[in-house]
Amino acid sequence: MSLSFELLANDGAARRGRITTAHGTVETPAFMPVGTAGTVKAMLPQSVAETGAEIVLGNTFHLMLRPGADRVAALGGLHRFMNWPGPILTDSGGFQVMSLKDLRKLDPDGVTFRSPIDGSEHRLTPERSIEIQRLLDADITMSFDECTTWPVDEPAAAASMRLSMIWAERGKRAFTERPGYGLFGIVQGSVFPALRAESVSALTAIGFDGYAVGGLAVGEGQEMMFSTLDATVAMLPADRPRYLMGVGRPADIVGAVQRGIDMFDCVMPTRAGRTAQAFTRRGELNLRNARHRDDPRPIDEQCVCPACSHHSRAYLHHLIRSEEILASMLLTWHNLHYYQDIMRGLRGAIESNSLGHWIAAFASEQDLGDIPLNPTR
Repeated sequence: MSLSFELLANDGAARRGRITTAHGTVETPAFMPVGTAGTVKAMLPQSVAETGAEIVLGNTFHLMLRPGADRVAALGGLHRFMNWPGPILTDSGGFQVMSLKDLRKLDPDGVTFRSPIDGSEHRLTPERSIEIQRLLDADITMSFDECTTWPVDEPAAAASMRLSMIWAERGKRAFTERPGYGLFGIVQGSVFPALRAESVSALTAIGFDGYAVGGLAVGEGQEMMFSTLDATVAMLPADRPRYLMGVGRPADIVGAVQRGIDMFDCVMPTRAGRTAQAFTRRGELNLRNARHRDDPRPIDEQCVCPACSHHSRAYLHHLIRSEEILASMLLTWHNLHYYQDIMRGLRGAIESNSLGHWIAAFASEQDLGDIPLNPTR
């Protein structure tokens, strides 16, 4: 096993662990900020680290198109290129198989894309995806798969999953084992328990350093996502990290940790930061709303991020209305810091065997809603 995973504590199905990679350790449960094109939008690398993030995500498809994997490799790999010395996980391009369906042609061997940048034609196969991720120097490489669309009927989900399993085996053969580097397989099968079981069986027979659950958070809703996790996660090897791809909102992450997931990524906190949305302990805020224009309070009085430590809601509202770039920077920093606060809280609760109390307090506080303005102000 090229990538090491140490299980440190359990609380029910929830796990507290540590992944050791070629570029450092990752304490789990962990949230990975998304740096699709070699940057976490609106953030300096050192700012991302200051939120508490230990690992970030890059994307094979987008980096293949621009600036090109060979160029990144010639410049010292993605860590040096983007000035992120810590671990990096790269998505394989499989999500784009689904999201860019109007620009691609899928066949049993792989996928042919039209670039959304300039219309040029590109080819991704399981082997090529693995090669690109090696050129990028990803600590964690993801198998190339087809992310099953939603809604989907069972026969279509089965065909998609079985194609992904064939590709997973091809990718495993193409992967070069190196100390501190690992390859994850991706469980597919949509919301159908029998298909998920078949997928897990196929992947564990191949053997991977970690296992991701893909094909969720694509429109099926939280209840169905959780029921699918309930049917899937317990089948995964206990001695390998488990990664739920593309999730999600804070309550989604908390519920998935409760079900035994170790790793997460999502564009939500960064995208929200660029659209005037802030995540807080008492729910979500829209800083564009006029009610914030005279509010001297921070976004969250318990938060120690720069946005909350040094700036008022009124100032942030002003920046947003003025379309100043600083608004995106500060709100993104706040959101990523809040997400890392959640992960810190979850890790501590699992260690102290108090996860149930932590989750109850989290849910209760989220339900309270924003603190109203002081009427004397």
